[in-house]
Amino acid sequence: MSNNILTPEDLMRSRYEAFVKMDGEYLSRTTTQKTSTDMSSYKNIQWLRLDVLNAYDNVVEFKAFYSEDGEMQVLHEKSIFVEVDGEWKYDSGEMFAAKIERNDICPCGSGKKYKKCCVKL
Repeated sequence: MSNNILTPEDLMRSRYEAFVKMDGEYLSRTTTQKTSTDMSSYKNIQWLRLDVLNAYDNVVEFKAFYSEDGEMQVLHEKSIFVEVDGEWKYDSGEMFAAKIERNDICPCGSGKKYKKCCVKL
């Protein structure tokens, strides 16, 4: 493995950082897909927080919180990774319908409940 990527969870966390940094080259290099990653659709997104919910074998389930055009949202995915020539690669993912619940801790980092912080009433 290169760059201290020892597990699928390590790779998933590094890919999240690549989304934060808009590093499409890294995202393309760390997937089994043979296409380039177009970052233009992410230009209005501010990534706020990553929560790993479960990591086992070659599966990582996570929630990534973000703000797009001033509205807080969450992406919930169960990602599948495969090992190719000694390196982990993102292969596919199952997306789940998700929303930030009013009693969840606010993704903005304030420590307050979402309903007392950034929720639009």
